[in-house]
Amino acid sequence: MNVISSLIEGFGENCLIFILTLVMAIPLGLIITFGSMSKFKPLKWLTKTFVWIIRGTPLMLQLMVVLYAPGLLFGIPMKSRMTSVMIAFVINYAAYFSEIYRGGIESIPKGQYEAGQVLGMTKTQVFFKVVLFQLVKRITPPMSNEVITLVKDTSLARIVGIAEILMCAERFTKKGLIWPLFSTGIYFLIFNGILTILFGYLEKKMDYYRG
Repeated sequence: MNVISSLIEGFGENCLIFILTLVMAIPLGLIITFGSMSKFKPLKWLTKTFVWIIRGTPLMLQLMVVLYAPGLLFGIPMKSRMTSVMIAFVINYAAYFSEIYRGGIESIPKGQYEAGQVLGMTKTQVFFKVVLFQLVKRITPPMSNEVITLVKDTSLARIVGIAEILMCAERFTKKGLIWPLFSTGIYFLIFNGILTILFGYLEKKMDYYRG
């Protein structure tokens, strides 16, 4: 029973990282998108450089940098390992989400924006009444892939000492028990299976529009 309770506690850490990352990274990614598409060139290139750095380096490295850099560079060590994990995960996934948003927005024909403005609609009205639902449909498949990847990436939190489910299973594996390690695979398969079904359902619900 001690093994099961430990794995459940680890499962809770994975779920916490997953949920908080989505809640914070989804809106932050949209803000980053606006920056990368800004007509103000310094902001545009600064944002694009930031996204390039985040996407071009491993999440594992980012976790270690966020945890140790403040203390080594500024003498202000991170007091909470979970806080450092959340900062790294949110920044990483916000950068990836921003590129998905940008690709979705740029895939909408400019003629639709122009037609809306000809009808007397403001740019905001065109976006929310004409573009938004098309955008949501187009970004759902790539977003679902990133969300599923996030489920698996939560296991990287063990790098900085967070006792997520894989770390908990490893502790028992070192004591001669192998089944806890395999049970973590079942956890990830079930979690991702549920998400796959959910996103498949959402895609079917949006089939009313074929643009």
